[in-house]
Amino acid sequence: MKRLALSLATIFLSTGAMAETTVQSCDREVTFDAPPKAAISNDVNLTEMMLVLGLRDHMVGYTGISGWKTLDEEMRKGVAELPELSAKYPTKEVLIGADADFYFAGWNYGMKVGGEVTPETLEPFGIKVYELTESCVHIGDKPKVSMADMYNDLINLGKIFGVEDTALDLVAGYKADLEIYKSTLKTGDKPLRVFVYDSGEDRPFTAGRYAMPTALIEAAGGVNVLDDFEKSWAKIDWETVVEKDPEFVVIVNYGNVTAEQKREFMKQNPALANIDAVKNDRFVTLEYVEATPGPRNIKAVKKLAEAFWGE
Repeated sequence: MKRLALSLATIFLSTGAMAETTVQSCDREVTFDAPPKAAISNDVNLTEMMLVLGLRDHMVGYTGISGWKTLDEEMRKGVAELPELSAKYPTKEVLIGADADFYFAGWNYGMKVGGEVTPETLEPFGIKVYELTESCVHIGDKPKVSMADMYNDLINLGKIFGVEDTALDLVAGYKADLEIYKSTLKTGDKPLRVFVYDSGEDRPFTAGRYAMPTALIEAAGGVNVLDDFEKSWAKIDWETVVEKDPEFVVIVNYGNVTAEQKREFMKQNPALANIDAVKNDRFVTLEYVEATPGPRNIKAVKKLAEAFWGE
């Protein structure tokens, strides 16, 4: 009898079956009795999280990239066999039409509060949703952003798809890499004051307390001048930026307006002429995929630190 039980256990493991698993997704618990087989991810950073965990074979496509961003060589290679099902946010019909059983997205990363694509609207069609941790602030309270938000998503995806060991090893590697780097980083006596310029001329769209750049900047020895702005990604006014007088500007590069054009706009605008960063031409560019939660965040911290503290 004991031998039979062991044989059944061996069969169970060898078929790739997994025990029922439950993960926390924002304010919901989501339970899976098997790894999704027809997953769709929205946006470039979320898609890279899927790919870095080796989940391409579990995917039927991705959405929300080419409408705003271009794919670099690394990313193009990763999604080579997958179709882009929608250039921007997908409709409910797009997801249902692809026979999806899983949608990895976030609030303002493929879903809008009160929109037609939400966990509740997809549930009747057998599509389970996992929400990007950084985005949870749009539907409730959450702690200030940290690198742990990105780690949390990777580990939860690992649990959902039955590759938790892979996810834990990956996260442990990221943490060790960052700790070793920070231990050798020579910073100033106090954190550099940093402003994140995403887009917009009349009013800048920027990163507040709950957006990933705040965590990246802190890891690199700076402080987001809008650390007290109780928002994720949102618009403010230029007067606030002038008042905060940042010593460095981080430009997020994507869309039709290039990073260089954004930099020139700030340099040529008389109202911004007395900002420390503008006067001293202190700008650094992060690609969108580096500035949003995902596998390139460690590289982003190093890029920022080298700009902030390098010669």
